Amino acid sequence: MKATNSTGSIRRSNDFVIKFANVNGSGSASANELFARAIMRMGVPVAPRNIFPSNIQGMPTWYEMRVSSAGWLGRRGGCDLMVAMNPQTWDRDIAEIETGGYLLYDSTRTLPRSRFRNDITVIGIPLTELCNCEYTDLRQRQLFKNIMYVGALTALLDMELAAVEQLIADQYRGKDKLIEANINALKRGYEAATNALPCPIGLRVERANGVGDRIFVNGNDACGLGAVYGGATVAAWYPITPSTSVIEAFTSYCRKYRTDPDNGLARYAIVQAEDELASIGMVIGAAWNGARAFTATSGPGISLMQEFFGLAYFAEVPAVIFNVQRGGPSTGMPTRTQQSDLIACAYASHGDTKHVMLFPEDPYECFTFGAQAFDLADRLQTPVFVLLDLDIGMNDRLCQPFDWDDQRRYDRGKVMSAEELQAGRNFGRYLDVDGDGIPWRTIPGTHPTKGAYFSRGTTRNAYAKYSETGVDYVYNMERLRRKFETAKKLVPAPVIRRAAQPTRYGAIYYGSTSPAMDEAFALLEEQGIHVDTLRVRGFPFADAVIDFINEHDYVFVVEQNESGQLRMLLVNEGEVDPKRLIRVLHYDGTPITAAFISGRIADTLAAHKVTPIRKQVAS
Repeated sequence: MKATNSTGSIRRSNDFVIKFANVNGSGSASANELFARAIMRMGVPVAPRNIFPSNIQGMPTWYEMRVSSAGWLGRRGGCDLMVAMNPQTWDRDIAEIETGGYLLYDSTRTLPRSRFRNDITVIGIPLTELCNCEYTDLRQRQLFKNIMYVGALTALLDMELAAVEQLIADQYRGKDKLIEANINALKRGYEAATNALPCPIGLRVERANGVGDRIFVNGNDACGLGAVYGGATVAAWYPITPSTSVIEAFTSYCRKYRTDPDNGLARYAIVQAEDELASIGMVIGAAWNGARAFTATSGPGISLMQEFFGLAYFAEVPAVIFNVQRGGPSTGMPTRTQQSDLIACAYASHGDTKHVMLFPEDPYECFTFGAQAFDLADRLQTPVFVLLDLDIGMNDRLCQPFDWDDQRRYDRGKVMSAEELQAGRNFGRYLDVDGDGIPWRTIPGTHPTKGAYFSRGTTRNAYAKYSETGVDYVYNMERLRRKFETAKKLVPAPVIRRAAQPTRYGAIYYGSTSPAMDEAFALLEEQGIHVDTLRVRGFPFADAVIDFINEHDYVFVVEQNESGQLRMLLVNEGEVDPKRLIRVLHYDGTPITAAFISGRIADTLAAHKVTPIRKQVAS
C-alpha cells in the first residue's frame, strides 16, 4: 500500500465530487449506492448519478456522486476523488481528476510512474490481493472487493464506521450471514487504509444536519406510486430503457395496495404487450371502458404510438403516458439523458393535434404530477404526457417527502350518470354545453338503453353520428381548441423567481434542468448578474409564461436538446419574437451543469455589453 502526495492537494469538508470507474456487471452499483447512503446518514446531502452502458456486461460504467453541504443536487462536472477500478478507462478517468485531487486504485499490479499524474495524490490499496487472501469463491472476491473499497473510503474521508455498519445491517435485515460477511469486508478495507495510509486525506465528511426529513428516491419509482394514488388500475407496456422501472414499481405497489385482502385477488391488470403499438391500444381500450389506464415508454415508443395518440385525441379518450426521455434520434443513446421529445409529444400524430404535457422537476413532482395526470386526462378526456428523463427517472434524488390528502377524491370530469340519462337529460357525446370545449361522456353499461354512442377516429357531428360535412368538422376542431384553452388553467402553474435587482433579462427552463438552474441562479447573483427565472411545469403554457417573456427584453431558454424544442413551442404557441429567446442548449447525454448555464448566460450578456451590478462595500 502506498500514497504519493502532491503539493496543493484539495482540502474540503462536505463539498466535493467522487467518481467510481467500474466494470458493468461487477456488483459495484450496490456498493457505490451504499456509500452514498452512508454519507446521507451523516446528514450531508448527496446527489449520485449512475452512468451505465447500453450494451453487454463487462463494459465500462461510472457512478458519480456530488457531496454538497450547500445542498446543490445538480451535476458539478469534474471530480476531486476518482476510484479507478477499470483498467480499460484508466487514462480517461485519470484525466478527469481536478488538479490537487485524489486517485484511489487497486495497486495489486504495479504500474509504471508514467501512468500517473504529478499534480494529484495517488493512493494505492492492493484490493485484489486482499480479497484473494480472504475469499476462495470468485464471485465473492469481486463483490467484496467493492465493499472493501467502501471501507477504505470510510477511513480516508474520516467517516463514521458505525454509521456504515448500521446501514449494512438495515439493508440486509433478516439476513444475518450477509450482514456479517459485508461488515467483515467493510472492516477489512477500513483497517487496511488506517494501518498503512495517512488517514484522513484532505477531503472529509463531517456530520451535519443538511438532509432533514427529505427522502431518497428515483423518479420512476415515484411515478409508479403516483399512478397507484392517481387511481390507475390498468397498465400496458413494452420494455424499453429507461422507462421499464416505472412499470416495475407500479407492479410492486399494486401487489401491496391493490390486492383484495379478503380473497387475495388482484384488483389491477398489468399487461406486457407484444410491442409499443399494442400497449397504447390496450390503454385506450381500457380507458374507453372507464378504467384509469397508462403506459410508460421512451422516445422510440412514442414514435411507434403516434397513430393511436391521434385516435385518443380525436375520439376524446383519456390516457396517461409516462415518457422517460433518453438520447435520440433513432436508438440514439439509450442510457443517456436528454429533453428531446417535447415536439414529438406536443403534436403527436398527424393532423391538427395538440397534447397536454406535464414536466416534473424531481421525484416529488413525479409522484404528484403522476397522480394528477389521471385527473387531468379524465377531466379533459384526452391523452396526458408526463415527461421526465433518465436523469430524474433512474437516479436517486433527495426530495421532500410525498404527501397525500386522504380526503381527496378523483376528478372523473363530465360523466353522465344513469339517473341523469333516465331523467331525460340531453346527451350528445361531442356536444359543448358550457363553452369550455369539454363534452359529457358516459361509461359503457351505464344505462341499458340510453347514453350509448360509437367512438370513431373519423369525423362526426355533436351526437357522434358519422359526418364528413365541413361544418361538423370545423365545429369539432374549434371545440377541441377551446378545450386546449381550458387546459391552460388546469395544468400546474409555472414557478417564477425574481432576481435581487430589477432586470431586463429572464431565463426559462423545465424538468431535470432545475437543480443546475438553482445553482446557476446563485452563481450569477454572486457575479452581480441578475436574471429572473421561470420554470415551466405544464403545456399548454399558462398566460403567465408569455407574460414573463413580454416583461423582459431577452429571455434565455435553457434545455437539454440540440434543436431548442421548448423555444420552438414558445415561439409557435405564444407568437413570441424568436430574436428575444436566446438558446442555451446542452445535449451530450450528461446532465447539464450550473457552470455551463451560468457561463453561457454571462458570456452572452458580456457580448451585449451588460455591466454587472457590483455590491458596495462599506469602508
